[in-house]
Amino acid sequence: MAAVVCLLFASGSFADQPVEWQIDLQQPATPVMEQIRWFEHYTLWFIVPITIFVLLLLIIVVVRFRAAANPVPSKVSHNTAIEIVWTVAPVLILLFFAIPSFNLLSMELTQPENPDVTVKATATQWQWNYEYQGETEVAFDSYMLKEEDRAAAGKVDKGVYPRLLAVDNEMVIPVGKTVRVLVTAAPTDVIHSFAMPAFGIKIDAVPGRLNETWFRADREGLYYGQCSELCGKDHAFMPIAIRVVSDERYAAWLQAAGADLAGANKALMAAVDGADKSVQLAENVSN
Repeated sequence: MAAVVCLLFASGSFADQPVEWQIDLQQPATPVMEQIRWFEHYTLWFIVPITIFVLLLLIIVVVRFRAAANPVPSKVSHNTAIEIVWTVAPVLILLFFAIPSFNLLSMELTQPENPDVTVKATATQWQWNYEYQGETEVAFDSYMLKEEDRAAAGKVDKGVYPRLLAVDNEMVIPVGKTVRVLVTAAPTDVIHSFAMPAFGIKIDAVPGRLNETWFRADREGLYYGQCSELCGKDHAFMPIAIRVVSDERYAAWLQAAGADLAGANKALMAAVDGADKSVQLAENVSN
């Protein structure tokens, strides 16, 4: 069944991105996002009953205590039992929210001691600059892909490389590895924000300040995000694209990218996009 679904929706499953009529969060690709998605669904079990309860109370008040039905209003001003209930109940509800939310925040903000990959992301108006730190140093700019450049870049399929989200050079990351991202903005620039919904990360890029976040992608694919801070006139045209690949493909790309980034990207795309997508997608869905 998973294989049939993948064949029918090949493009949408291969690249995690916003979809039409989407009413929920994107499918999680990291442990942090899995917890964020769980916590969002968990809070709905409180929010929905509370909303319905308050709506019913408002309807009762409107019907029972309108002027026509209640010409002589009550002069009762205090009710000890009700006051205790509406004080204690919110405290208990907030306690049920606080414990899992604090655990989630601790998971998000506790930086790994020995990350496998460290990438510095610098925001400028209006693109991202990536620098890989380690034995092999790779640095490049990442601009939004222009429509007239699709054919030359080999990114014609808009299901995989969507308009306004696809870029010329994606950040490439190995699957299952801990990645530390150092985020900042150019000294003379403005505040930006590095956000990847499927990874559950969002952190401001502040000029002169180095912020830090992390993720571990558990499945291969192409993931899209955007600058999530109103940074200027081209704010809407500052996408983020992260390609998650196997260790072998990442090592080959990293070795080649230092000398020939364009050639390394084309070789990686040929290896990934030229593979049997139905098999690859079936693996993603099963995970």
